[in-house]
Amino acid sequence: MPSKKSARLAALTVAALSAATASQVVVLPTPAHAAGVSIHDIQGATRISPYAGQKVADVAGIVTGVRTYGSSKGFWIQDPNPDADPATSEGVFVFTSSAPKVAVGDAVTVTGTVSEYVPGGTSTGNQSLTEITKPTVTVASSGNAVPAATVIDARSVPAAYAPAGDPAAGNSINGLTLEPKKYALDFYESLEGMNVKVADTRVVGATDPYTELWVTVKPRENTTRRGGTLYGSYTSQNTGRLQIQSLGSTSAFPVANVGDVLTGSTAGPLDYNQFGGYTLVANEIGTLKSAGLERETTQKQKNGELAVATYNVENLDPSDATFEEHASAIVNNLKSPDIVSLEEIQDNNGAKDDGTTAADVTVNKLIDAIVAAGGPRYDWRSIDPANDIDGGQPGGNIRQVFLFNPERVSFTDRAGGDATTAVGVTRTHGKAALTVSPGRIDPTNTAWDSSRKPLAGEFVFRGRTVFVIANHLNSKGGDFGLNSAIQPVPRSSEIQRHQQATLVNAFVKDILDTQKNADVIALGDINDFEFSDTAKILEGDGELWSAIKSLPRSERYTYDYQGNQQVLDQILVSPSIRRGCDVEYDSVHINSEFNDQISDHDPQVLRFKP
Repeated sequence: MPSKKSARLAALTVAALSAATASQVVVLPTPAHAAGVSIHDIQGATRISPYAGQKVADVAGIVTGVRTYGSSKGFWIQDPNPDADPATSEGVFVFTSSAPKVAVGDAVTVTGTVSEYVPGGTSTGNQSLTEITKPTVTVASSGNAVPAATVIDARSVPAAYAPAGDPAAGNSINGLTLEPKKYALDFYESLEGMNVKVADTRVVGATDPYTELWVTVKPRENTTRRGGTLYGSYTSQNTGRLQIQSLGSTSAFPVANVGDVLTGSTAGPLDYNQFGGYTLVANEIGTLKSAGLERETTQKQKNGELAVATYNVENLDPSDATFEEHASAIVNNLKSPDIVSLEEIQDNNGAKDDGTTAADVTVNKLIDAIVAAGGPRYDWRSIDPANDIDGGQPGGNIRQVFLFNPERVSFTDRAGGDATTAVGVTRTHGKAALTVSPGRIDPTNTAWDSSRKPLAGEFVFRGRTVFVIANHLNSKGGDFGLNSAIQPVPRSSEIQRHQQATLVNAFVKDILDTQKNADVIALGDINDFEFSDTAKILEGDGELWSAIKSLPRSERYTYDYQGNQQVLDQILVSPSIRRGCDVEYDSVHINSEFNDQISDHDPQVLRFKP
């Protein structure tokens, strides 16, 4: 999954799909001039305006909101005299490009061209936003009452999320007649541009650096133990989620964590944007009531237990100010695991693209910070990637790194592993062994193009060998959002991730074919859900098992994306570990639910007795 810091840039650089997929939005080139039309006529009963591409004159409405900032300056108008069709919205956005010269409560008429704007471009798969562009605006009067806000609540939002798209239109839903009482996306679309209101809503996505948060209007929908909303299957899209932004001062925006509540009324126009879809852009925002959410702490491993963790530290490089916080998390929240697989360790000068690939400065700075925080002096192993080959931030050369506590566990070094040499499996004294340690799994295979190669290492704990494979599989960048105009939603990133999972499973199978009872752990940022085909491919015919499935469903999440708590990070174990019946698994929630997170991922810890 793209980090929250890079999601906007990534969304702008998504590669276009086939023409059949990328051209869902049809802008009619008709040069007609339509007079006497109302807003509901312009919006129509589908997602595409019947007047798209046409000039309309003297469209009347009351100004309900004004946006004076950003690249989408303009205002919303709403017809105070609605029609009887629940599928046709009574509101529309007027794009002015510069700061509008109207105020809320103005009665206006607008002449301009109807446009269907796709935030981020058609290659994103986003739905379109009906707008009036190049407007000429006349203010008839001021100080008028704003049309009453339509209430969005648990009763009004349907349980089904989206209709299936039209196969003849590349599975697009754009041409389908809206059914607002049947589908949540149709319900929200029928209110596009209108003044809407939610009340006493629970926060399910913490306030982010872009001054936005996510709430749910369905307090009982797939609730997690700490107040979020679980994304537990491809059919659990959580219809009650809604993004909240504000037309007011950013300094006054609530700084919220998951589980907090916006008490009272939050009201304003319903917009649609590139980074989350339907968004309530608030003129009025509720009062934040804190739920007092605290960061979790896992249990300390017992003397005979091996503790293995995975932690995505989000593009950590020596210039970052988060080393002390990451160190404290490892020592105090994770209780100094014996082995820690770190993902997204950058090279010694971060994003500076000068050919540097070594990361010893980055890693040793973290190790020193761990010692200062009261933890052990970890030793470490990794393999430097070839420059700019493994994806991620250009110049950053992210890679996986093993930290291990040499007072508790030893690393078996076998020379020869480098960026392009494949690790293999051999038999030594009747047991499995790696040909190189650390080593990379089939690093020249095209499945790893512009992606991180798995790092395999051989450890010994209390005389027992444990094989650990650190992964950071292909990200979800390029997948269409849940609110896409294409339904079911295309997930193009799965193709490469499935290829990668196949190679990892095959490598684990080589170990187990050599030594049936070998202890093998494959862990890291899998970038896919525990119910996904990626996870199923990794698990294979029982070679591995995702241990997060040992948790109650309400605790299975490591990441919070657009108000959906979900699994991206996993620790998978071989049968010998699973059969031990002493496996303890913990998703340690220290980041994903908080507005002041130091990474967008929660770390995972596995404890067992080899």
